[in-house]
Amino acid sequence: MNAPEGPRDPASGVAPSDSAVHLGSEEGIEEGVWRYARATRAHAVVDAADYFALMRDAMLAARQRIHLIGWDFDTRILIGDGRRWWNLPRKRVAPARLGAFVVWLANRRRGLEVLVLKWNFGALKALMRGSMVVDLFRWWRHPRIGYKLDAAHPIGCSHHQKIAVIDDCFAVCGGIDMAGDRWDTRDHIDEDPRRRRPGGQPYGPWHDCTMLLEGPVAAALGEFGRTRWHQAGGRHLEPCRPQVESAWPNGIVAQFTDVEVGIARTRSPYANIAEVREIEALFCRQIAAAKHFIYAENQYFASRRVAEALAARLDAPDAPEVVLVMPQESDGWLEQAAMDLARIQLFEAVKCHDPHGRFSIWHPFTKGGTPIYVHAKLMIVDDQVLRIGSANMNNRSMGLDSECDVFIDAGRPGNDHAMPAIRALRHSLLAEHCGLAEEQVAAALADGGSMAALAAESAKAGGRHLRPFVPRPLTEAEQALADSEALDPERPEEMLAFYQRGRLWRGGLGRKLAKLRRRRGNATQD
Repeated sequence: MNAPEGPRDPASGVAPSDSAVHLGSEEGIEEGVWRYARATRAHAVVDAADYFALMRDAMLAARQRIHLIGWDFDTRILIGDGRRWWNLPRKRVAPARLGAFVVWLANRRRGLEVLVLKWNFGALKALMRGSMVVDLFRWWRHPRIGYKLDAAHPIGCSHHQKIAVIDDCFAVCGGIDMAGDRWDTRDHIDEDPRRRRPGGQPYGPWHDCTMLLEGPVAAALGEFGRTRWHQAGGRHLEPCRPQVESAWPNGIVAQFTDVEVGIARTRSPYANIAEVREIEALFCRQIAAAKHFIYAENQYFASRRVAEALAARLDAPDAPEVVLVMPQESDGWLEQAAMDLARIQLFEAVKCHDPHGRFSIWHPFTKGGTPIYVHAKLMIVDDQVLRIGSANMNNRSMGLDSECDVFIDAGRPGNDHAMPAIRALRHSLLAEHCGLAEEQVAAALADGGSMAALAAESAKAGGRHLRPFVPRPLTEAEQALADSEALDPERPEEMLAFYQRGRLWRGGLGRKLAKLRRRRGNATQD
C-alpha cells in the first residue's frame, strides 16, 4: 500500500523517493478512505495567524511547484508581519501582501511555478477588491504563475477544499482559506486592531485549524491536486522531481512523526467524474467506533447522516460523551436560514436518542463576551482518531461540494505512538476555549472527567468561555424552510429540482427526521 522507505536526509527526514510514491487507481481503497500514506512529520496548526506565517516560510522554501487549491483567495491579505527592514535593499525583502509576494517569489526562483485553483463562483468579487485586479493581471502576465477558476461541478455545488502542495514533499489540508477575514490569534482578543479585512473593515474573532504534512502523503495530495487542475481545464501536470529537501517551516517541532495518514474526499458527479462520498462514510464509521468520547469543532451541524450516526451511538447503554463546539450563529443570512434552522431540528432529534444526557453543543466567547466564529472542521475520537479537513457537518459536505479531510488513527499498525499528541491537542483546544492552562484541563479530565462539565465551569471564571446551545422554537415559515433542505440538499439532483422547477424537494429534512424520531419511539415501546 505504501512505497518502501529508503534512506532519509537527516535534516529534513524526507526520503528522496517519497514524492514519487505509487498511488494506484482513482477509487478509494476501503469504505470512507481514498488513500493511506505515511507522513514523516505532521502538525495541527490552530488559527490563521500562525498558519499564514508558516505558509510564508514554506513557500519561501519551494523549489519546483506551489499548488494552492481553495474556496476563496484574496491577494490583498498579509501573510507576513508587515514589517520592513529599512536598512536592507527593498528588492531583498519579500512583500507581506500575498499577491505581490507570489510575483516576487516567482521572479527570484527561476525554476518555480505557482498554480492557484479557486472555485469559480464569486469571481466577480475580485473586481470589487481594489488592488486584487492588478494582482491578478500581474499573475496572468507571468509565464510561471497560473490562476484558474474551477467550474467543473454541477449547478449549485462548490469546490470547498483548502489544500496546498509544495514540491510534492510538503502539503497542507484543512479548513483555512487564504481570505480576508480569517486571520486571528489563539488569544481571540476583543477588538484586536490587527483583525481587519484588506479594505480596513474590522471583523470578529475567528477560530480555525489545518494540518501540515510531509512525506508520501504530500505526494498523494499532489496527485490529487494535479487531477483537480486537469479536471478544471488546465494542462496535464507532471509530478515534481524527487528531492531531499522539503518546505517544512523552520522552528516547527512536529506533533507527529512517522505516522500513517488517511485521506477522504467528497465529490459530486459531473461529466465523466464519478460521485465520491468517502467523507460521509468515514463520519459514520468513526462515530460508530467511539467508545468514550467525541470532541468536534465544526461550522455547521446540519447533516442528517451524521445526526443518525450520533443518535445510534448515543442510544446505546455505553454511550460516549459527545461535545460539539460551533459558532453561536452562522456567518451570513443565507447560512443562518439554511444551517442554523436545521441545527435546531437535528439537535432536538438527536436528544430524543440521548437518554443518558451525553450530547451537548457549545459556543465559544471571548473574555469580553464576543462570540468567536468557529470555522474549524476537526474531530477527535477517544484520543485515538484526529481528523482535520474542509468538510462541515452538513449535507453539502457529504455529497455536493468537493471536500478533502485527513486523519490519523492511532489504532492502525505503527500509529500507536500518536495518542499522546492527539490528547495534548484536545486539551490545548479546550484550554483555548475555556480560558484555562492546558495543565488545568488535563487535571479536570483525568479519570474520565466530563468535557461538558469543564465547559460549564468555564463561564464562571471571567475569561474566554463556552456557553451551551439552547434551541429556540421555530416559526412555521422557518420549519418549512428547514424541512425543505432547499439550501442544503443531500444530492445534486435535489438542488437541480429546486433550480429548475422552483419547488422544494419532497423528501426533505422534516420527513427524514420524522423517521428518526419514530425509530426512537418504537425502540422505547419495545
